[in-house]
Amino acid sequence: MLMALGMFVFETRSVPYQQLQRATEWRHSSQSRVGDRPAYQFIGPGADTITLTGTLLPEFTGGRLDLDDIRDMADQGKAWPLVEGTGRQYGLWVITKVDETSSELFRDGAAGKIEFTLSLEHVDDDRTDLLGDLSTSSLARLAGAYA
Repeated sequence: MLMALGMFVFETRSVPYQQLQRATEWRHSSQSRVGDRPAYQFIGPGADTITLTGTLLPEFTGGRLDLDDIRDMADQGKAWPLVEGTGRQYGLWVITKVDETSSELFRDGAAGKIEFTLSLEHVDDDRTDLLGDLSTSSLARLAGAYA
């Protein structure tokens, strides 16, 4: 397991990402002063984002259905705990964007290669009211996939 976002597990058989990029910001307010540089005051943490990028080869890894599961999670507008395979806990994250590029298409339009980018943003870890759960549509899709 590379990482888990809620109940979705990123692993070599599902959606293996090849790169994780994290950007963390802190906010400072400035006040202009006559004849001097502005005065700054720290006002708290800013945005904390993670971007996962990778390439799926549906014959060997996950494919569109796995990315659709992530889209279903994003449709809920909920936050999901993010845990690295090492056990490191990142806190609660929302899915803000999924980009997908299909190429090397087969005769039926199925992609032989899917490049993806997944964008996540950290929310207050105390906001347990934002926690997501598996929707019935996701459960139905999972039941259909294994029937």
